[in-house]
Amino acid sequence: MIRKIFISIVLAGLTMTFYSCNRNKAENLEGNGIINETFLPNIKTVKTVLSNQNQELVLTGKVDFNPDKIISFTPLVDGVIVRTYFSLDEKVRKGQPLFDMRSTELSALQTEKISLETEKKIAERELRAAQSMFEDNMVSEIELLEAEGNLRQIRAEINRIEADMHVFGTNRGNGIFTVHAPISGYIIQKQAPIGSTISPDDEDAVFTIADLSTVWVTVNVHASNLLFVRRGMAVEITTFAYPGKVFHGKINTMSHVFDPEERVLNARIRMDNSDLLLKPGMFVLVTLKDESSQRFIAVPSDALIFDDNQYFVVVEETRGNFAIRNVVLQGQNNNTTYILSGLSEGENVVITNQLLIYVHLKELK
Repeated sequence: MIRKIFISIVLAGLTMTFYSCNRNKAENLEGNGIINETFLPNIKTVKTVLSNQNQELVLTGKVDFNPDKIISFTPLVDGVIVRTYFSLDEKVRKGQPLFDMRSTELSALQTEKISLETEKKIAERELRAAQSMFEDNMVSEIELLEAEGNLRQIRAEINRIEADMHVFGTNRGNGIFTVHAPISGYIIQKQAPIGSTISPDDEDAVFTIADLSTVWVTVNVHASNLLFVRRGMAVEITTFAYPGKVFHGKINTMSHVFDPEERVLNARIRMDNSDLLLKPGMFVLVTLKDESSQRFIAVPSDALIFDDNQYFVVVEETRGNFAIRNVVLQGQNNNTTYILSGLSEGENVVITNQLLIYVHLKELK
C-alpha cells in the first residue's frame, strides 16, 4: 500500500529532520517516554472505544442486460425481407410487427395446407356418407372407423402446418409472413435491410430486442473478498455518468465457478431501471457494507504507524508519558481501524505528531 511505503520512508528520515529542526532534543522530548510540558499542546489524543465493526468494500462492476428480458430473432427458414417496421434503438411493444419476409419454404407450407383443406372437405363428405350407410347396414363398423380415422389424420396435419406457420409469423398470403415482436423493449440490434436474404445459418440475429426496465449489475469478486461478499448484501452503486447519485440494490446471485480469464467470481445485482439511467455496458463502482455483531476497539486510521511489517500506535499512558503499542488489525472502514489486540477501551491514542514521538521512543530502546 502507498500509505505503508510512505510511512516507512518517513520513519527512515524523520529522525534527521527532527534533529535539524530541534538542535536541543531535551527542549521537547525527554527520556523514558516523557514529553516536555511545552510540547504537549502540539499533541492530540483520542480515546479508544468499543464499536461494531462496519466493514466496507468497493468493487468494480458493469451494467448488463437482464438475460431473461432479451430475445434475438433467428429465422427458422430461408427468406427475403420485403419490409421493416422499426429502426435501431426504437421502442416496440409486444405483438407489433417487426418485418415482412417472403419465403419459398413458407409458400410450400401454405400450398400444402390448401391441399389438405381440400382433402379435409372430401374426407368430411365420405364420413357423412359412411355414417348414413352404416345406419342402413350397408357398410361395416370397420369401414366407418376408417373414414373417421382418415379425417382425424388430415385435421392433425393441418393443425401441425398452422402451428409451424404461426412460429414463423402471421401469414399475409402470397408467401409473405409478418414477424411480430415477442416482447416489449428496445431494438438493440438490427441486421434486416430490405431485400436482404435471411437464413437459419446466419451468425447474426435479424433483430434483438431488450427490455431495459430491469438490468443486471455484474460485480467482479476476487478470491480475497469471498469471505466478505455474500448473497443478500445491500450495495450502493455509483457511476461517473451521474456524479453524486447513488443507486441502491442487493446481491441476488453469486456464481460458483471462477471466470477462467479474469479469475473472478461474478456477483449479480438485479436493478430496477424504469428511468433508463443505467445503460448496458456502463462501468460502475459497487460499495458493499457489512456491520458485524462482534465489537472491537476502534481508532482513527491516521493513528496507525506501519514499521518493520507491523502496525503500531503511540499511547499516552499518563499525562506527558507515552509508550509504543504493537497492534493487530481486525479490519478497516474508511477512516476507522478495528483492533484485534494491543489496545484496551478508554486508552488515549495519539493522532498528531505520533510519528515524531514514535521515532523518539524507538531511539530510547
